[in-house]
This record gives sequence, structure tokens and C-alpha cells, in this order.
Amino acid sequence: MTHPGPIGIFDSGIGGLSIARRIRELLPNENLLYVADSIHAPYGEKSEHYIQQRSDAITRFLMENEAKAIVVACNTATVSAIRQLRADYTLPIIGVEPGIKPAALQSKSGVIGVLATSQTLKSESFNNLSRLFSENVRVEIQPCPGLVEQIEALELDSEATQTLVARYVQPLIQKGADHIVLGCTHYAFLAPLIRRAAGAHVEVVNTDMAVARETVRRLQMHNLLSDSPQAGSATFWSSAEPSLAHRQLSELWGERLIVHPMR
Repeated sequence: MTHPGPIGIFDSGIGGLSIARRIRELLPNENLLYVADSIHAPYGEKSEHYIQQRSDAITRFLMENEAKAIVVACNTATVSAIRQLRADYTLPIIGVEPGIKPAALQSKSGVIGVLATSQTLKSESFNNLSRLFSENVRVEIQPCPGLVEQIEALELDSEATQTLVARYVQPLIQKGADHIVLGCTHYAFLAPLIRRAAGAHVEVVNTDMAVARETVRRLQMHNLLSDSPQAGSATFWSSAEPSLAHRQLSELWGERLIVHPMR
């Protein structure tokens, strides 16, 4: 049996669009719902309890709008809230995990770097993941305060953003990292800057396509894929100021959108 309901996707802001675009590539006939909780961004500077409350409220909102599955397209919300969400709700809930495994398996130098928010880096799940591969590689971490705010402001190539990226990337390179893992979905939109700062010899590891593939797998497992021959729709909500929300989402999605307000 197939299911016509939409896939619900949320992030602390616009970063999860990097995953939503990949889901759209793999599942062009699925309807998507996207919530950008931008007024509460960045989640990385919030308490775990606060993130859990926001994640629960948004999940319930998406379920009220008939979501058949939820993609937590935010590393910080995943490490802080996904365990509780899965305990409370029965629909498939897919999260985001930093690509430490592929980076560790591919590293030649034996050193990988991780760019992420402070909340992600201090989480139990992140540290457990790092320890799994600590026998093979050294994992160097770098919190990145200010980067999410630059992306939310659409400052994707400004001098200030370039300066911040260089400040966070260079210490990892100096420590010998030959792979840099993007541990926040927002950072996918800065991948060109990160590659430029790191140099051609460094691989930048992003898991947006891996999350999209896992979404397909989970929908197949639960017989929830749509069999509609029609192109799927995409509906957007944002808690940001309306004109900013429209500009943010339209620019990064690649077309002019109607963005519904949400608090």
C-alpha cells in the first residue's frame, strides 16, 4: 500500500534545505512540508531541554498537517531530541549524523576534522560516534559560533563569512586533517568557502545525500512511498520575519515561494 501524505522536514532554520533538495531529487513525486524555525536559531547555542521542546512542537505541527514521516534535518536537534521523538511518536523519524565513518575510512593522514555547533560537539551521541573510530583516526573538533547566523542572513560569500570560515578551518588543517566533516546542515551552503579555505588536498564530507537515501529506505520499509505520477508539491513555513523568510527560502530553494508564518 502506498501513502499520499507528505514528508515533514524541519531544521532550526534554512540549513535543512540542503537535505530537502536531495530528497526532492530522489523522490520527485513526493509532497514535502518544510519548517524553518529561524526565529529560534541557532539551536546550537540553546539548552537540550529547549531544543527538545521546539522539536516536539514542530513534529506535532507536521503531524497535524498529515506528515507520514519526519526528517530532523538538523544535527543539533538530532542529538538533542530524536531519541525522545522516537519514543513519543510511531511514524518514521529520520535524523542526521555527521559523516565521521566515511571520513575515517578514507583518511590517509589519520586525522579528520569536524565543524559543528557546540551543542552537537558536547552531546553523548556525537562523542559515542567519535569513539567508535578513535582507534583508526584522531578526530579534531571545531565549534563554529556565528556561522549559522551568517547563513541565516544569506551572507554566503561575504568577507565576514570568509574570515569566520578560515578561522575555523585553518586549525584543523594545521593539525593534519585531510577530511573535514560538516556537522551542521547549514554548513552545506558554505561548502565552496570551506573547500577554498582547506585547500584542494582536503575532502569535505557532507551527509545530505546519505540522509535522503535513508529517507527513501525508511519509506520503502514502511510501504509509505507515494505512487502518484504527478510532480510533488513543497510547502514552507518559517518563524522568521516574513520578508526575510521569503527571501531566505526562495533563494536557497531556487524559485519564488509562498512561505507561511509560524511561531
